[in-house]
Amino acid sequence: MKWSALLILLAMWTGPAAAEETAAVDSSLVGGAPAYRIGPEDVLEIFVWKEPDLQREVLVRPDGGISFPLAGDLEAAGKTPVEVQEELTRRLQKYIPDAVVTVTVTKVAGYRIFVVGKVNNPGQYVVGRYVNVLQALTLAGGLTPYASENKIKIVRKKGDGEITFPFHYSAVKKGERLEENILLQSGDVVVVP
Repeated sequence: MKWSALLILLAMWTGPAAAEETAAVDSSLVGGAPAYRIGPEDVLEIFVWKEPDLQREVLVRPDGGISFPLAGDLEAAGKTPVEVQEELTRRLQKYIPDAVVTVTVTKVAGYRIFVVGKVNNPGQYVVGRYVNVLQALTLAGGLTPYASENKIKIVRKKGDGEITFPFHYSAVKKGERLEENILLQSGDVVVVP
């Protein structure tokens, strides 16, 4: 199924805001997987070539920012490592004209998902890779016998509001409605009534 048809179907089920969100996620795909977005509590290793005093590990603060010598405070959460690298390079140019900066995520702690409701192990999961809805349900130990398989929702914060995505477990496990098995973003909540 082409993405345009998938977006139309998604808009019919969840409204245009959800379709726009899915389009935004799709546009960030790199080699079939989304580019990693840095989150609070991630640890970054920042290295400036030929500048040993500017090599260090930096913890991303809860507000999403980092501090780095000569560059000051900058927002890291929500950006890719390449975007942070480019920003640091730009800020260091006036002190180190040909600065070559490398940013590496050494500890992933900011990608958190939540699974609540009628699952065997509800709670928060800190995951070192992107997971989809089925994988999140597996992490939570699967559904209990009393779970409403066809009323599962994914709640995602967007700006000042929230959007929801439906998930029909019984259809997906039969190989149908696979477009509902979306990749979860950090902070998503899978609700199993």
